[in-house]
Amino acid sequence: MWQRLQTWIQKRLTLIKGVFFLSVLLLVIREIGRIGHEISGEQVWSALGALSPTTIVLLAVVGFIAVLPMMVYDFTIVEFLPGHFSTGYILRSGWVTNTFTNLAGMGGLLGASLRANFYAASATKKQVVYAISKIALFLLAGLSLACWVGLIMMFGFNVGTVYQGYWFWLLGGGLYFPGLFIFTRVNDSEFFADLTWSRELRLILGSSLEWGSCALFFLLIGWALQLQLDLAAVFPMFVVASVAGVISMIPGGLGSFDVFMIFGLGLLGVSRSDAAGWLLLYRLFYYILPFGVGVGLFVHDAGHRLNQFLAGLPVAIFRRSALWFVTTFMYFSGVMMLLYATIPDVVLANKLYMQLVPYMFYFLSQVTNLVMAFLLIGLARGIGSRVSRAFWPTLVVLVLAIGYTLWRENFPVGLAILLGLVLACLLLAKPELTRQSFHYSWGGLLIDGSIYVGTFVLYTVLGLYAIQGHHRHFATLLQAWLPASTQVWLNGLGGLLIALVVLLTINRFLSVTHSDWLTAPFDAERVRRVIQNFGGNEVSHLAFLRDKQTYFYQADGQDQLLFLFRQKADKLLVMGEPIGNQDYLLPALQDFMRAADTAGLRPVFYEISEELTLRLHEMGFDFIKVGEEGHVDLTDFTLAGKPRRGERALVNKFKREDYHFEILQPPLSDAQYAELRAISTSWLGDETEKSFSMGFFDRDYLNEAPIAVMTDKDGKMVAFANMMPTGDHKMTSIDLMRSSQDAPSGIMDGLFVYLFLTCQEQGYTWFNLGMAPLANVGVSEFSFIEERVAHLIYEYGSNFYSFQGLRAYKEKYVFDWQPKYLAYRRRESLIFTMLQLMQVINRPGAAVKGKLEPKWLSHLLVDEVNWQNRD
Repeated sequence: MWQRLQTWIQKRLTLIKGVFFLSVLLLVIREIGRIGHEISGEQVWSALGALSPTTIVLLAVVGFIAVLPMMVYDFTIVEFLPGHFSTGYILRSGWVTNTFTNLAGMGGLLGASLRANFYAASATKKQVVYAISKIALFLLAGLSLACWVGLIMMFGFNVGTVYQGYWFWLLGGGLYFPGLFIFTRVNDSEFFADLTWSRELRLILGSSLEWGSCALFFLLIGWALQLQLDLAAVFPMFVVASVAGVISMIPGGLGSFDVFMIFGLGLLGVSRSDAAGWLLLYRLFYYILPFGVGVGLFVHDAGHRLNQFLAGLPVAIFRRSALWFVTTFMYFSGVMMLLYATIPDVVLANKLYMQLVPYMFYFLSQVTNLVMAFLLIGLARGIGSRVSRAFWPTLVVLVLAIGYTLWRENFPVGLAILLGLVLACLLLAKPELTRQSFHYSWGGLLIDGSIYVGTFVLYTVLGLYAIQGHHRHFATLLQAWLPASTQVWLNGLGGLLIALVVLLTINRFLSVTHSDWLTAPFDAERVRRVIQNFGGNEVSHLAFLRDKQTYFYQADGQDQLLFLFRQKADKLLVMGEPIGNQDYLLPALQDFMRAADTAGLRPVFYEISEELTLRLHEMGFDFIKVGEEGHVDLTDFTLAGKPRRGERALVNKFKREDYHFEILQPPLSDAQYAELRAISTSWLGDETEKSFSMGFFDRDYLNEAPIAVMTDKDGKMVAFANMMPTGDHKMTSIDLMRSSQDAPSGIMDGLFVYLFLTCQEQGYTWFNLGMAPLANVGVSEFSFIEERVAHLIYEYGSNFYSFQGLRAYKEKYVFDWQPKYLAYRRRESLIFTMLQLMQVINRPGAAVKGKLEPKWLSHLLVDEVNWQNRD
């Protein structure tokens, strides 16, 4: 049966713990309610009113000190247990246990249950129960010794002789200690084997200090009340009342102890009202206030356990809520102060504004209001962005603003409470401020910039109208918008200029970065090592453009993966998928995103696979399909047959005209580079090259891989394409594909065919033809709204970019289409993200004339029509 009972308890242990915590909380609530009924507010204020503030503080401090001796029990309990507990943990758990048992009693059951809960983490239930049982035997040892002291005082020194009739109470209580001492020393059972002399003496001393400090504190209250009586004579009666309280089994001896003491004090001439006040102060400073601290510690401990059980989610939500509250309040106050400083007559006539006025800061100077308004708005950005450097400036600003506001006479009490709550929330939210740097998002910059620019323009225009006398023509309603005088307007204008300096200073202060990886120079050898060791992908060769930064993930003592990215505003635009050892993909993603978050940046992944998109979606990213990537199956490619008659005829034409295809190996000679440069310049014309997701003409970049060229009969280069090795020797691709103006028709198509055949001979199985933007995006009626808009652009945007033409051309060769996606942080603006991506690809300020389609595509489409007509 015992084994079955243990099994039943083990299966329901979590439920039992939950019921236990709930029971304790209900007990706490019940005790607080019971005490509230026993003690009226009038009694408390009357008793406290008779004491000076210094005496009240003294009693509060000594009351807490009087509880401390009970900590001896808990420091002794842990000696019987195998686990290690810190001093702070023992003090916290001991304070909770002893203040709860002081007030609730329950015959030691509550204390045993609480200690079992606190100390069971590193010991078995049997060990905990044994340790608690040993301690429980000595809880009343000090009271028993106090009984002998009381008997000696009454019959040996004639102190408190009026209580000699209670001798049997003292004798009965006094017999407990000798009996306990003899029992523990004579008994040789295993239970008392570890109860050494030193531990037993320590427990006896602890119990004696507990009851002695309790009695001395009770007498101290009598001294504070300045009652005319012999305080030493009260001690025997205090011991008698305590014995009666223990025997009654009533929690805290409430009622039984009080009745005995009121009657006993009456024998010394103390009135019932004074005795009641005495007991009231004793209950308040020895029981209720320490118990209140114990409740706080218990709730903190229970909350900590609940937080651990829920993986830290409750605390995270609580802190984030506090952070949101502080940020919102600062923005609200900043905007309210800004309105008051610029158009006071307008806002003071607004009923809604006047209802909100009691919940904002107060400053007398117009300039001070303006500067403080933008100071709050600027710091609110930093706090809202969780930047650690924003904490101390915000704390100082809030303290100064609160102090200045509350310095006024007749400030609203509600405002004082609110401002105190704001400060508390800021302190609570401090652990959430983990980012090292601040980067303005376009959305945040648009809002803050609109606030400042709008305020400055409106204030300037209104001031100029007022100075020039145009206000005479304004309607009465609009007169309130104008400045009161030229001096007021000039003060406000100066304040706005100072506020601009403040905003820029705050932004510069918060934007200081300590992330060296964001500005580290490009390390080509390190990139090559990763590709050589683990292979690359379709974008790995773009690293050698040197227009992107690299982030390396290290494990097992070497670089495993790298990310290619470029920063734009608060975004880290990642080009393609991580390059390297894919076995470390998940930890590398987490490491990269932690580093980005610490730097105050948000990653955006461009042109990534479906697999990585779904993985990022689990990590809090939204996504949109941006097109499809075409792969040519080189194992099946051939010029034979009717489908390839156009390409076959094209190749035969170039052979007849003595055009040759060859592969140039790096490094390029000066002459070769000059020829390629001339072709690129001729091809570009007045257009501007792009970057990031595609290459641009650069000698270092071209020297990283072979270059396919077409030469005429004189050996002059007329077209070229640089190879993009992926590092796995299975797939290859090209980047730049350019021809001179005097190149023959069809040269690009011919170059493609020769590339397919050459790569086929070299053992490659796939040729990557690159992206077909927006292909098959948003074709379903259930697609995302953004994707359906993209589909409309694909269908009807041929005037700007030949989306369908590019797809149609590549479809001649492509065997397999792989979807590609853009992944961005949830709740980020997709519009801003796409605009930032376009800026990075097109380079800021670049102007492209005509259509945005690649020039080689125009040539290919024309050539395709010509050769099909010829056949």
